Amino acid sequence: MCSGSLTEDLGEIQLIKIEKRKYWYQDDWYLKYITVKTPVGDYLEFPCYRWITDEKEIVLRDGRAKLPRDDKTQILKQHRRKELETRQKMYRWKEWHPGFPLSIDAHSHSDLPRDIQFDNEKGVDFILNYSKAMENLYVNRFMHMFQSSWSDFADFERIFVRISNTISEYVMQHWKEDFMFGYQFLNGCNPVLIRRCTEIPKKLPVTMDMVECSLERNLTLEEEVKQGNIFIVDYELLDGVDANKTDPCTIQYLAAPICLLYKNLENKIVPIAIQLGQKPGPDNPIFLPSDASYDWLLAKIWVRSSDFHIHQTVTHLLRTHLVSEVFSIAMFRQLPAVHPLFKLLVPHMRFTIAINTKAREQLICECGLFDKANATGGGGHVQMVQKAMKDLTYSSLCFPEEIKAKGMDSKEDIPYYYYRDDGIKVWEAIKSFAEDVIHIYYESDEVVCEDVELQAFVKDIYVYGMRGVKASGFPKTIRTREKLAEYLTVIIFTTSAQHAAVNFGQLFLGMYPDEHFVEKPVKEAMAKFRRNLDEIVNTITERNKNKKLPYYYLSPDRIPNSVAV
Repeated sequence: MCSGSLTEDLGEIQLIKIEKRKYWYQDDWYLKYITVKTPVGDYLEFPCYRWITDEKEIVLRDGRAKLPRDDKTQILKQHRRKELETRQKMYRWKEWHPGFPLSIDAHSHSDLPRDIQFDNEKGVDFILNYSKAMENLYVNRFMHMFQSSWSDFADFERIFVRISNTISEYVMQHWKEDFMFGYQFLNGCNPVLIRRCTEIPKKLPVTMDMVECSLERNLTLEEEVKQGNIFIVDYELLDGVDANKTDPCTIQYLAAPICLLYKNLENKIVPIAIQLGQKPGPDNPIFLPSDASYDWLLAKIWVRSSDFHIHQTVTHLLRTHLVSEVFSIAMFRQLPAVHPLFKLLVPHMRFTIAINTKAREQLICECGLFDKANATGGGGHVQMVQKAMKDLTYSSLCFPEEIKAKGMDSKEDIPYYYYRDDGIKVWEAIKSFAEDVIHIYYESDEVVCEDVELQAFVKDIYVYGMRGVKASGFPKTIRTREKLAEYLTVIIFTTSAQHAAVNFGQLFLGMYPDEHFVEKPVKEAMAKFRRNLDEIVNTITERNKNKKLPYYYLSPDRIPNSVAV
């Protein structure tokens, strides 16, 4: 940061220029902001939050957010236009794989614009971190076990002797039990697939005779379905996906199961039937809890394996990382730093493009860690993303709408779905904050329609991110403040809370150390937002007291501001 004082009245300061001289050694300078004290004692802040490299100059505006229509002088209009022209040359779209959302045009992390690269403290190396993780888990000592068949479930337990927290210990003690298997669909790392079953699909020919011993209400299976007590998880996406063949000495397999679950009289969700393939027949039996114990356990393990692949590639990679990168690139290309929506969104885009570029460079690239460690490596994960794109819709990213579409919205019917309960609270808090900010800068729907930069941002996301697919439901334009609030909530929720629910946190939600906004009304809106989030934290903390399986992934004090890991 820099500060300075004016000894004479220069009139209204529209822009300030910073020049950097180039020395014989690299001396990049990260400038947060400049504060100027006027002769009358006022202070003007000029936010920067950028790296100044080589022999360059940077022209800054003061920190007040302005819409395009607010700029009246030619010099301000020109500065705004030139900033976007420069950014659009730096932030270019590129197709990494056919059918994927477009990503940043960069072969490696070092090719990225300096302002969005990891700093020294945040530098990431997947290979180094992978090795450290294996060491911390004490896995290296048992690495040979991953390369050969296991003879006993105790082998699995021996691998994780270094994990020592209450939840993991409880899970290790109960992972074979049906109630734990069902609980993970509600509050595990992939709580997005379970839906209420309204009709038993023909491809799963379950009969009453098969499941009668699992039903507890003296009702037929059809009656249980009508009463809303039957749920289903279908891994159809994995059907036809090629298993990993990168190592010719190791044969790997994939399943595409269908799992039927039941809400028992204790309101616990438990599995009652599992079919490991999509096409019924003699070679594709339906496994039941009444089967031999190891047959039933192995069927559940295959479901968990399939859940892992969907979680990593679709729920996590596609629906948080890749989508968030689309939002980030469009923001940098179409919203100048003075725009209120840039100031609102930029904290939620921190390091997202960098982490995804690192992933393409080391993790999900050909012969990367993913190919070496996963059954969907070697191209299967690419097929999965391509297939999953048809289900990546705008409405599916609207959290309350997606929960309702799956028939999972009733708290009375499904009382232990904490992912839903906490997610709704966080969604509403974010939406309220977005509405507060919008009403500060957009006094009417007409102002929304006239904001050409906002409309270009929305169009970029639709055309490049969603590949212009009309069925995606992503809007091409936004015409009302209400729709804009929802749109911004989708972006912030996806890049923060949704990613937290399927991963883990770094910088907590609602904390904005970089002060892009200077206006008092926005600072008041931020304070209100933090108070609302604190209330959610307190509610979740109280609920989790004395629980053997507390759920805290969507507690705001554990939600990252952005997709940065």
